[in-house]
Amino acid sequence: MVTTGAVDTRTTSLADTGLLVLRIALGATMIQAGLIKFSDFGATVAFMESAGWRLPAVCALMVSTAETLGGLGLLFGVLTPLAAFAVIAPMLDAWAANVSAAAFWSEPFNVPFLVAFGAATLLFTGAGTYSVDARVFGRTSWPPRLAAGLLILAVAAAILTWLVLNGTNPIHLTAPTS
Repeated sequence: MVTTGAVDTRTTSLADTGLLVLRIALGATMIQAGLIKFSDFGATVAFMESAGWRLPAVCALMVSTAETLGGLGLLFGVLTPLAAFAVIAPMLDAWAANVSAAAFWSEPFNVPFLVAFGAATLLFTGAGTYSVDARVFGRTSWPPRLAAGLLILAVAAAILTWLVLNGTNPIHLTAPTS
Protein backbone atom coordinates (compact mmCIF):
# COMPACT_ATOMS: atom_id res chain seq x y z
CA MET A 1 0.00 0.00 0.00
CA VAL A 2 1.43 3.34 -1.05
CA THR A 3 0.62 6.44 0.94
CA THR A 4 0.86 9.82 -0.70
CA GLY A 5 0.66 11.94 2.43
CA ALA A 6 -2.49 13.58 1.13
CA VAL A 7 -5.11 14.34 3.74
CA ASP A 8 -8.40 12.51 3.30
CA THR A 9 -10.88 15.39 3.52
CA ARG A 10 -13.71 13.01 4.42
CA THR A 11 -11.81 11.89 7.53
CA THR A 12 -10.77 15.42 8.42
CA SER A 13 -14.32 16.63 7.96
CA LEU A 14 -15.70 13.83 10.14
CA ALA A 15 -13.13 14.49 12.87
CA ASP A 16 -13.92 18.20 12.77
CA THR A 17 -17.62 17.44 12.96
CA GLY A 18 -16.98 15.17 15.95
CA LEU A 19 -15.01 17.94 17.69
CA LEU A 20 -17.86 20.36 16.99
CA VAL A 21 -20.38 17.94 18.52
CA LEU A 22 -18.15 17.48 21.60
CA ARG A 23 -17.70 21.26 21.94
CA ILE A 24 -21.45 21.88 21.69
CA ALA A 25 -22.19 19.24 24.33
CA LEU A 26 -19.53 20.36 26.79
CA GLY A 27 -20.01 24.07 26.15
CA ALA A 28 -23.78 23.94 26.57
CA THR A 29 -23.44 21.84 29.72
CA MET A 30 -21.03 24.32 31.28
CA ILE A 31 -22.92 27.44 30.20
CA GLN A 32 -26.10 26.04 31.74
CA ALA A 33 -24.30 25.09 34.97
CA GLY A 34 -22.73 28.54 35.27
CA LEU A 35 -25.89 30.46 34.46
CA ILE A 36 -27.93 28.40 36.93
CA LYS A 37 -25.44 29.37 39.64
CA PHE A 38 -25.53 33.04 38.61
CA SER A 39 -29.33 33.12 38.37
CA ASP A 40 -29.72 32.18 42.04
CA PHE A 41 -26.39 33.36 43.35
CA GLY A 42 -27.61 33.47 46.94
CA ALA A 43 -28.49 29.78 46.82
CA THR A 44 -25.09 29.03 45.26
CA VAL A 45 -23.33 30.87 48.07
CA ALA A 46 -25.49 29.09 50.67
CA PHE A 47 -24.67 25.72 49.08
CA MET A 48 -20.94 26.47 49.12
CA GLU A 49 -21.19 27.54 52.76
CA SER A 50 -23.16 24.44 53.79
CA ALA A 51 -20.61 22.25 52.03
CA GLY A 52 -17.86 23.71 54.19
CA TRP A 53 -16.15 25.98 51.65
CA ARG A 54 -14.31 28.97 53.08
CA LEU A 55 -15.18 32.32 51.48
CA PRO A 56 -18.34 30.85 49.93
CA ALA A 57 -19.20 33.99 47.93
CA VAL A 58 -15.74 34.02 46.36
CA CYS A 59 -16.00 30.29 45.63
CA ALA A 60 -19.45 30.72 44.09
CA LEU A 61 -18.23 33.58 41.92
CA MET A 62 -15.14 31.65 40.81
CA VAL A 63 -17.03 28.52 39.83
CA SER A 64 -19.93 30.37 38.18
CA THR A 65 -17.56 32.51 36.11
CA ALA A 66 -15.27 29.62 35.14
CA GLU A 67 -18.21 27.45 34.08
CA THR A 68 -19.92 30.20 32.07
CA LEU A 69 -16.84 31.64 30.33
CA GLY A 70 -15.19 28.24 29.88
CA GLY A 71 -18.42 26.91 28.41
CA LEU A 72 -18.67 29.81 25.97
CA GLY A 73 -15.05 29.31 24.94
CA LEU A 74 -15.59 25.60 24.33
CA LEU A 75 -18.91 26.11 22.54
CA PHE A 76 -17.42 28.53 20.02
CA GLY A 77 -13.92 27.05 20.03
CA VAL A 78 -12.29 30.32 21.02
CA LEU A 79 -8.98 30.18 22.89
CA THR A 80 -9.82 26.53 23.45
CA PRO A 81 -6.83 25.73 25.69
CA LEU A 82 -7.81 28.49 28.14
CA ALA A 83 -11.49 27.53 27.95
CA ALA A 84 -10.60 23.89 28.66
CA PHE A 85 -8.42 24.99 31.59
CA ALA A 86 -11.34 27.05 32.95
CA VAL A 87 -13.57 23.97 32.81
CA ILE A 88 -11.18 21.26 34.00
CA ALA A 89 -10.24 22.79 37.36
CA PRO A 90 -13.77 23.37 38.72
CA MET A 91 -15.02 20.05 37.31
CA LEU A 92 -12.26 18.20 39.17
CA ASP A 93 -13.35 19.93 42.36
CA ALA A 94 -17.01 19.16 41.60
CA TRP A 95 -16.08 15.50 41.07
CA ALA A 96 -14.17 15.54 44.37
CA ALA A 97 -17.18 17.05 46.13
CA ASN A 98 -19.39 14.31 44.68
CA VAL A 99 -17.14 11.49 45.89
CA SER A 100 -16.03 13.03 49.19
CA ALA A 101 -18.96 11.58 51.13
CA ALA A 102 -18.10 7.96 50.29
CA ALA A 103 -15.27 5.74 49.16
CA PHE A 104 -13.98 7.42 46.00
CA TRP A 105 -14.63 4.39 43.79
CA SER A 106 -18.26 4.06 44.86
CA GLU A 107 -19.49 6.68 42.36
CA PRO A 108 -16.48 7.88 40.38
CA PHE A 109 -18.06 8.41 36.97
CA ASN A 110 -20.48 11.31 36.99
CA VAL A 111 -21.07 14.44 34.95
CA PRO A 112 -18.20 16.55 36.35
CA PHE A 113 -15.77 13.66 35.84
CA LEU A 114 -16.83 13.21 32.21
CA VAL A 115 -16.88 16.95 31.48
CA ALA A 116 -13.34 17.33 32.86
CA PHE A 117 -12.09 14.53 30.63
CA GLY A 118 -14.00 15.89 27.62
CA ALA A 119 -12.41 19.31 28.17
CA ALA A 120 -8.99 17.65 28.50
CA THR A 121 -9.64 15.93 25.17
CA LEU A 122 -10.31 19.31 23.52
CA LEU A 123 -7.23 20.71 25.22
CA PHE A 124 -5.09 18.17 23.36
CA THR A 125 -7.01 17.88 20.06
CA GLY A 126 -7.91 21.52 19.61
CA ALA A 127 -11.32 22.82 18.56
CA GLY A 128 -11.08 21.71 14.92
CA THR A 129 -11.87 23.50 11.69
CA TYR A 130 -15.36 24.65 12.69
CA SER A 131 -14.16 27.04 15.40
CA VAL A 132 -13.21 30.63 16.09
CA ASP A 133 -9.67 29.39 16.75
CA ALA A 134 -9.45 28.14 13.15
CA ARG A 135 -11.18 31.14 11.58
CA VAL A 136 -9.50 33.94 13.55
CA PHE A 137 -6.20 32.47 14.72
CA GLY A 138 -5.69 29.99 11.88
CA ARG A 139 -5.29 27.16 14.43
CA THR A 140 -7.21 23.93 14.61
CA SER A 141 -4.97 22.78 17.45
CA TRP A 142 -2.37 24.20 19.80
CA PRO A 143 1.17 23.07 20.73
CA PRO A 144 1.27 19.84 22.80
CA ARG A 145 3.48 21.46 25.45
CA LEU A 146 0.90 24.17 25.97
CA ALA A 147 -1.82 21.53 26.34
CA ALA A 148 0.23 19.46 28.79
CA GLY A 149 1.21 22.54 30.79
CA LEU A 150 -2.36 23.78 31.05
CA LEU A 151 -3.57 20.33 32.09
CA ILE A 152 -0.96 20.24 34.86
CA LEU A 153 -1.94 23.78 35.91
CA ALA A 154 -5.66 22.88 35.91
CA VAL A 155 -5.05 19.88 38.15
CA ALA A 156 -2.83 21.99 40.41
CA ALA A 157 -5.47 24.75 40.54
CA ALA A 158 -8.15 22.22 41.47
CA ILE A 159 -5.99 20.74 44.24
CA LEU A 160 -4.92 24.13 45.55
CA THR A 161 -8.49 25.48 45.47
CA TRP A 162 -9.73 22.40 47.30
CA LEU A 163 -7.01 22.52 49.97
CA VAL A 164 -7.15 26.27 50.59
CA LEU A 165 -10.91 26.80 50.35
CA ASN A 166 -12.26 23.43 51.52
CA GLY A 167 -9.44 22.00 53.60
CA THR A 168 -10.53 18.38 53.61
CA ASN A 169 -9.28 15.28 51.87
CA PRO A 170 -11.95 14.32 49.31
CA ILE A 171 -10.40 10.95 48.41
CA HIS A 172 -11.25 8.18 50.88
CA LEU A 173 -10.64 4.47 50.61
CA THR A 174 -13.65 3.86 52.84
CA ALA A 175 -16.73 5.91 53.54
CA PRO A 176 -15.91 8.65 56.07
CA THR A 177 -17.52 8.47 59.46
CA SER A 178 -19.89 11.29 60.29
